[in-house]
Amino acid sequence: MLNKIWGAFFFVAFLVAAGKSLVLGDHAAWQAMVAAAFDMAKTGFEIALGLTGVMCLWLGVMRLGEKGGAVDLLAKAFGPLLHRLFPGVPRGHPAMGSVVMNMAANMLGLDNAATPLGLKAMGELQTLNPDPDTASDDQILFLVINTSAVTVIPATIFVYRAQLGAADPTDVFVPLLIATFCSTMVGLIVTASVQRLRLWDPVVLAYLGGMTALVAGMVFYFSGLEREVMERHSSVVSNFIIFGLIITFLALAAYRRLPVYETFVEGAKDGFKVAIGIIPFLVAMLVAIGVLRASGTLDLVLDVARGGVERLGWDARWVDGMPTALMRPLSGSGARGMMLEAMEVHGADSFVGRLVSVIQGTTETTFYVLAVYFGSVGIRRTRHAVACGLAADAGGIVAAILVTYLFFG
Repeated sequence: MLNKIWGAFFFVAFLVAAGKSLVLGDHAAWQAMVAAAFDMAKTGFEIALGLTGVMCLWLGVMRLGEKGGAVDLLAKAFGPLLHRLFPGVPRGHPAMGSVVMNMAANMLGLDNAATPLGLKAMGELQTLNPDPDTASDDQILFLVINTSAVTVIPATIFVYRAQLGAADPTDVFVPLLIATFCSTMVGLIVTASVQRLRLWDPVVLAYLGGMTALVAGMVFYFSGLEREVMERHSSVVSNFIIFGLIITFLALAAYRRLPVYETFVEGAKDGFKVAIGIIPFLVAMLVAIGVLRASGTLDLVLDVARGGVERLGWDARWVDGMPTALMRPLSGSGARGMMLEAMEVHGADSFVGRLVSVIQGTTETTFYVLAVYFGSVGIRRTRHAVACGLAADAGGIVAAILVTYLFFG
């Protein structure tokens, strides 16, 4: 899928530029596209290189949390809920342990740990599947929760915002947390409706009701503040929570008598590898998007959409975030490229810059997760997995737009 999208960007840009030359006599697009290709290649390299220090910091902190037992604590905290959401998994079966650990790792943003645990969980769920070619209800729900997983610390979003000059890179934390929670709830409710899960179970209601009340309380509190006060309080709350989690991870590691400095450095070493490893992917996507914009194609599409929205009498600033939103279910690197390009054009602290940051952290790449997780166990018939995953994506995107207007509009 990504191969076709990436190639299409260049071919569409070429056709639009050719049309301008032949019909309008406008030859400027050719120079603009070549200049954009070189400029965006340089930008991609500079962004990736600049990520190194911050990635080292966050991956070091995450390693403290992982080794200190934060994943285990989250697994124990959410175990009772997941036992009821996955009724096909017998108590004591190893599949439940992997499912719980995968969810916990996702919440902490431990991608390197979450993916292997997710593949392991899918493999163990497959042992309970009576039809190995067809996805079971438990496997579908597991995938949907993965594609819309709540991430408590969206570290990579903060890193990109810092690199692109955001005054307070973490100011999107509270909006992002609200939006990703909405995405997960939509995915869960839609999947539960199809699978006829008992969401009215007292334990399930207690968990979901408590989390919903917490998020609703945050929305109610912040919506009652004036714009400047809201942004200031949101920044304080975001930074307090994030630094509090760092202290908690450090305290847990110290409690387990781990060498905290050495553990941090061990995780930080991966930061350099990650930052350098994304250079080819970042350059590839930024060049393709830059060429598409330089040809005038992207601006033309957005102008048409913006005009339609304005004719309805609506504020149209959110339209510039839609390329990121539409790319998100298809490709993580593609959506990341769209996000970075939008922040480059509009500014990291602009409405659009904050919106694309929230969208990027709200959901996962549905089709990629589906292909990898189901492909790993040989499932060919996915049943309602795609529809439920896309419903979660849609819910997250709508929530991202609404909370961005609430906090930064």
